[in-house]
Parts: sequence; structure tokens; C-alpha cells
Amino acid sequence: MGVSVRRGPLASAIAFTALAVMAAPAHALATPVASVSASEEPTAVNTAPPVEPEETDLGPAPELEPLPGETGKPPVDRPDAEYCGPTQRIYTPSSKGAQYHAGVGPTNSNYNGTSRVARSTFTSEVTGEVGVSVTVGLSTSIDVMIAKIEAKYDVNLSAKLTAKLGNSIAVDTPPRKTTNAKYGVFRLKNTGTSYIIYSNCRTSAKKTVTSYTPLKVGWYLWES
Repeated sequence: MGVSVRRGPLASAIAFTALAVMAAPAHALATPVASVSASEEPTAVNTAPPVEPEETDLGPAPELEPLPGETGKPPVDRPDAEYCGPTQRIYTPSSKGAQYHAGVGPTNSNYNGTSRVARSTFTSEVTGEVGVSVTVGLSTSIDVMIAKIEAKYDVNLSAKLTAKLGNSIAVDTPPRKTTNAKYGVFRLKNTGTSYIIYSNCRTSAKKTVTSYTPLKVGWYLWES
């Protein structure tokens, strides 16, 4: 969209502002090529759309089943048998990754076809909930996993967060550029190890588990 007017300074400014903040309809995302570093401010204007997680076996938190044949007491028929206490479900975080944005609702875009910086305003159009996603192999509960990650990295996480209808953000759009905005939830990637220690001191196979846990609600912005 372009602006070509020959009026007084005040009239020109009003016409420019009214045209610049109009949001174009939502469109499909391009192929993601970059993610937001965990050390960067997530609301910064990026140069590419948000990256999708690479893992193919991500899913919701698994339902934990009772462990068969476990009393949590030392054996009485074999007093000399090795005993490690009640069965424990273990999760140990090992690597904190980047923040990944899970969008809720459509992507909105605004093209500034003028020669000046314009102010683009975007408003979320739906309400949606985003929860934890994990790969196969988690042997403990989501609450335990979150507590371990929070303690190790001094972060505040949630099992789920809600991105709500009506939230707005305003950002400058450079001349001849398009600002794209997607509302949703930033999730922290983490890798850890999960397994079970049985009362007889044996352990299950250790699994490397990747998780994406809600960190904060917000906008992911990028220019094109």
C-alpha cells in the first residue's frame, strides 16, 4: 500500500497513520529458518518466522501406570537381598535449549508501502491453550520434570498457559517492509534423562527425553 497526498502537514500525518496500521489478512508461514535464543528477548522483531521443533515423536504428557510387583519394603524371604528403598521415577535435566514459539490463531501481516516508518498494531483473534510436549520415554510425572528443570536453571515454567483473545501489540514497520505477528506461547526446550530405580536396585533403560514446556505468553514478530 502506498500513500501519495499533497496536503498540509497535519492532514498528511493523519492519513498516513490511518493507512499504515491496517492489518492484512492472515497468510501461510514460510519455511522456518531460525529460532529465538533463550538469552534473547522473545518480543524482539526477528528476521524469520518461528522454528518448529525437529522431533517427530513429540506428544502430550504420558499417563503413568502403577509399577507391578513393587511393595516399597525390604524383602522378608531374602534378608540378604540387595535393597535400594522404594521404587523411584528419576528425571535429570541435562541441557537447556532455546525458546520455541507455539502459535495460537492466524498470523497477521502489515506491509508499509510508504517511504516512512509506520506503526503497525496487531490484535489476537482467538483464545488457545498450550501445554507441555515431550518425546517418548518420560517415566516420571510432568510436575516432577518441571520442578527439576526449574531448580536446575532458575526459571519459572508452567504445565500449560493460555493465550487470550484481544491481546494487542504495536510495532514500527520500516519503509517497504512487512511486519508479521503471531500470538501464542513461548516454550523452553530441555533435554534430560529419565529412568526407574527399582527396590532391588536394578534400573530400567535410561531414555533421553526432549521437552517443550510453557514459559510465557507473547507475540513472535518478524520482518520480511
